[in-house]
This record gives sequence, structure tokens and C-alpha cells, in this order.
Amino acid sequence: MSGEFVFGWHAVEAVLKREPERLQQVWIQTGRQDKRVKSITGALDNLGVRWKVVHRKELDERVAGVHQGIVAAVSESRGWSEDDLLAQLASSDKPPFLLVLDGVTDPHNLGACMRTADAVGVQAVIVPKDKSASLTPVARKVACGAAETVPFVQVTNLARFLRTLQDQGVWLIGTAGEASATLYQADFKGGVALVMGAEGKGMRRLTREHCDQLINIPMLGHVDSLNVSVATGVCLYEALRQRLG
Repeated sequence: MSGEFVFGWHAVEAVLKREPERLQQVWIQTGRQDKRVKSITGALDNLGVRWKVVHRKELDERVAGVHQGIVAAVSESRGWSEDDLLAQLASSDKPPFLLVLDGVTDPHNLGACMRTADAVGVQAVIVPKDKSASLTPVARKVACGAAETVPFVQVTNLARFLRTLQDQGVWLIGTAGEASATLYQADFKGGVALVMGAEGKGMRRLTREHCDQLINIPMLGHVDSLNVSVATGVCLYEALRQRLG
């Protein structure tokens, strides 16, 4: 076997549903005989994928994280390229709705952002290839299946790709604590990409300079910032509210 591990029930079920051809082998913790286990093992049998019941210690040795009693070995995903995304946007009759994460390095935050992106209908999550978290098993686990449903696009030059999006008519809305406009003054109804900065540092200078508008999230308490995944959720749901209206 070659590739990577996916763990957690939601993550494994998402691969089983969306990309079953990637599954190589599955290990399930001993002691579970509920409907969920029977459903997965039945589907694996139909696909001809090997599965095995093992003690928790063996699962703990395979992955670092809360595996919930299930681990799958999967082949590497081909992933989405810049061209793949641009082709999808060109062929879609819906205005683009994108999330850009500039240098988010914590896989837990990335996974949480992916989960919210899926919930609100974001068409793709875009990150720079360097100095940014990738879809590690931990990120996939936190995403609860969203890593298998939302295109994840790693770009070589983020600033250049942002210019390309602007050329396609996408409005770039970035978040910055010092911005004069608030989240609730932004217009998310058309083709738009929400740009979120890294934990603590915020957006890089070139990324900020490419944004068409900068906004802040009103903060009325004693803390002066939110966790990036929480801030992303706040902004994406305001965007969804406007797009549904």
C-alpha cells in the first residue's frame, strides 16, 4: 500500500461515498457491531476492499489523533489544480463563491474552515502551497468529510492567482482588524472570494494589496480577535445570508 491514512467515521464515510476507488484497506476497532459498522463493512465487501477488526492499540499506532475507532489506508488524491478550478468556474452558471486562506498553518483550523465552507456552499478553498497547512489526516478528520466534497486548491503564487480571479470578475473581500468597513457593510451577493489571513499575523502584504475591499468583524468585548476558523465561519454565514436573500 502507498498513500495516506484517513481516520474518523465522517472522513472515511466521505471517501467511501465520493472516491471509493481510493480505498485500499480499512481497520475497525474491536467491540463495535452497530448499524454504522455493518453499513460500512457491507459497502467495503461489495467493493472488494479488505477490512479488519483490530484492537485500539493498533489504530493508535497507525495515526496520531482521535480516530474514533476507524482508520482507512487510501491512495493519494490527484487534487485540484488552478486550471481545474478556473475551468469549473467558467462552466458554472452560478456566481463564484470562494474561500482563500492566506497562510493558515494549523491543520485543525484548516479542517474547521473546510467544514464550514462545505456547509455554506463554497465552491473551492484556495491556499498557497508554501507556509500553509495541507489536507493532512488531522485536517481531514476535523473537516468531517468536507475535505472529500470541497475542492482544495494549492496555488504556487497566491497574489498572481488572485489577479486571475479578478480578471474573471471575482470581487476579493479581505479581513483586517484595522479596516474601516465592517463585515455587514460588504456585498457578498455576486462573484466573490473571502480572503482570510493567518493565525495571529493576518494577511500578507501582497495579498492585502490585491483585495478589492477590506472589512473587519465588530468586536465589542475585551478580546481583540477571533480564532481564524471562528472568524471564517462568521463571515461565511453572513455571505450565505446575503446570497440566500
